[in-house]
Amino acid sequence: MMCEYLINEYHRRGWLDALIFRLPTISVRAGKPTAAASSFLSGMIREPMQGLPCVIPIENRAFKHWLCSPRMLIQNLVHALSVARDSLPDYDRVVNLPGIGVTVQDMMDSLARVGGEDKLKYLSEKEDPLVKPILYSWPTTFDNTKGFGLGFQKDDSFDDIVRDFKATLDSN
Repeated sequence: MMCEYLINEYHRRGWLDALIFRLPTISVRAGKPTAAASSFLSGMIREPMQGLPCVIPIENRAFKHWLCSPRMLIQNLVHALSVARDSLPDYDRVVNLPGIGVTVQDMMDSLARVGGEDKLKYLSEKEDPLVKPILYSWPTTFDNTKGFGLGFQKDDSFDDIVRDFKATLDSN
């Protein structure tokens, strides 16, 4: 928040031309799992699609999270370059980039539909008492109104996100 305030103030004073973006969690990221609490949000698709196991650190399949695909993030960041300076007031330059709310169950269903039912065997659920409070401290919905008003977009569905990742795997 302090950085947002500082950048907003620098813009207001005319010292720089700025937009501040709050990004959804990016899923499905390529690469290896990380130690981040959110890592499973990519891992539960990325690993099974490659025949690898993934432990979901929460047993509540109704757990919902806000995310977007790498493709949509790139598309929105490129679009940001064309947003007119006067499209927002000088004192309010913060924009939530649009995302979609997806539950763990939604993600599992998309994995089965796009990757095949057999991919579900690579998932296991084991609640991690250290990660659980972190996950439940995150907001689950955001107001996309400002982002949509500036022409930013969101993914249509999590199935599309899984299809994007599958296409990436198939092209390698």
